[in-house]
Amino acid sequence: MDDEGERLQKVLASLGFGSRRTCEGLIAEGRVSINGVVAVLGARVRTDTDAVTVDGAPVGVRPDLVYYLVNKPRGVVTTAKDPQGRPTVVALVPSEPRVFPVGRLDLDTEGLILLTNDGTLANAIAHPSTGIEKEYLVEVHGGRVSPSGLRHLRDGVELEDGRTAPARVAQPSPGVLRITIHEGRNRQVRRMCSAVNHEVRRLVRVRIGPISDRRLSPGDWRELSSDEVIALGRAVAASGYDQPT
Repeated sequence: MDDEGERLQKVLASLGFGSRRTCEGLIAEGRVSINGVVAVLGARVRTDTDAVTVDGAPVGVRPDLVYYLVNKPRGVVTTAKDPQGRPTVVALVPSEPRVFPVGRLDLDTEGLILLTNDGTLANAIAHPSTGIEKEYLVEVHGGRVSPSGLRHLRDGVELEDGRTAPARVAQPSPGVLRITIHEGRNRQVRRMCSAVNHEVRRLVRVRIGPISDRRLSPGDWRELSSDEVIALGRAVAASGYDQPT
């Protein structure tokens, strides 16, 4: 790579946006920006410093970026280190390059969590304004949740830090809920269920935006495909997230 960087269409093609000709079309249509400025054909990008977006979605162009999907088991903390010596989610993935979790799952919550060294995309996904959906399977004490309880969960319940936003809630079997939220408050799903008098017995996150994987066993991980990374970026853009300049 010379001092001017790599050709933009080459970088986009390597990330999975299509052939170089397809990527040239994206650029010609004004759908690609570098550092907030609409790119033109022939533009070059410095992959170590430049910020690139496609259709408003942040695109990680650094060659060392990695994106891991982890199925966090119960009893694992979502930190890099734990002073109490408990197992950490970071220890489940390769130690190099260094990555960090995107958001948190509490100690007793299981399921999908992303780990990455792409700070731009991580901040966008975790930002309160983003509204990326998170879907959970919830087993509650007390058996079937009443129609009134389901309605409260869907419409929003009053918590100590304010009323929750409307949620999508289904009850596929008595005492088992499928809840989709787009907020990220601390222990939100547990507190929502408690507010309708059903304490959580088991909580598993099964989807983050467009990302899910029923075949990933607890404690296992895999890298996201380029299509999945692109889909995450597009989900962020669709949410109306305003990327800092």
